[in-house]
Amino acid sequence: QVQLAESGGGLVQPGGSLRLSCAASGFSLDYYGIGWFRQAPGKEREGLSCGSGGYGDVYYADSVKGRFTFSHDNAKKMMWLQMNSLRPEDTAVYYCATCRRLGALKPLYDDWGQGTQVTVSS
Repeated sequence: QVQLAESGGGLVQPGGSLRLSCAASGFSLDYYGIGWFRQAPGKEREGLSCGSGGYGDVYYADSVKGRFTFSHDNAKKMMWLQMNSLRPEDTAVYYCATCRRLGALKPLYDDWGQGTQVTVSS
């Protein structure tokens, strides 16, 4: 059974950085797509990243490309989202998830944790 648990959210000033962590259990990261998405109040879910557990190419949303970095350690069953140059519009609940990429389409997310709140405000 896939289980995911996010941590590391909080309040940060614009321009600041935050690193989110996700502990995975119940599955091998070697064989799943894994990534992050976020959900802001009143907005649609936004896929942020999705990569193969085999350390291949990673999808990033245009809105975070160059600012956010996705990484993972399959042996530790951990993944992270390093977020730099944060903006108020990055405020949302962030979720780590298993994901699938279908060609040029945006990723699909299948299982996710309870989420962690990120608030960017001065």
